[in-house]
Amino acid sequence: MPIRQTKRLRPFVSFGLFALLLAASTAGVAKTAEKVEKQRAEVREQSESVLARLYQASPSARGAVESSAGYATFRNVGIRFGVAGGGRGNGLAVDRASGAETFMRFVEVQAGVGAGIKKYDLIFVFDDRAALENFVTTGWEYGGQATAAAKVGDRGKAYSGAISVSPGVWVFQLTSAGLAAEASVKGSKYYPDKTLN
Repeated sequence: MPIRQTKRLRPFVSFGLFALLLAASTAGVAKTAEKVEKQRAEVREQSESVLARLYQASPSARGAVESSAGYATFRNVGIRFGVAGGGRGNGLAVDRASGAETFMRFVEVQAGVGAGIKKYDLIFVFDDRAALENFVTTGWEYGGQATAAAKVGDRGKAYSGAISVSPGVWVFQLTSAGLAAEASVKGSKYYPDKTLN
């Protein structure tokens, strides 16, 4: 008799265990989704802060951003010890026509003597859609070892305080002292964030 009762209870036990596992799994997915959305909100807030700093340092930059195909903002905290250093950060690329957002990451490797922490913001401005799409789909890498100096009045489009780093791509760099005359984009790689997109 007890054996028959045990057999009858097995389907209920199995269903109860399945329901418990499903509930735990759903709660885990909900927590993960909540965490991802929180991270997205933090990156959006950071992007707004970076743009506000740029417009304060260079009011004419607002026109450059608003007339562009799109832009991307990044915040970096670089750390250097001895002859090696590097940095990493995250950012947001925005297609101005559609409003589409692409969450990005970047890594930076530097060589040189020194020590300390270097914090700065970068704002990429894309003249055309092809440059923007290439940036958000495949990323971008700058392997040059020299910093690029800001130029104004060259042939073609130019933005005051911005640095041309490739055709149709301009960069503003902000440090604690304000708008920089040079942009440290050497040894940097920018790529889409698989977790947040």
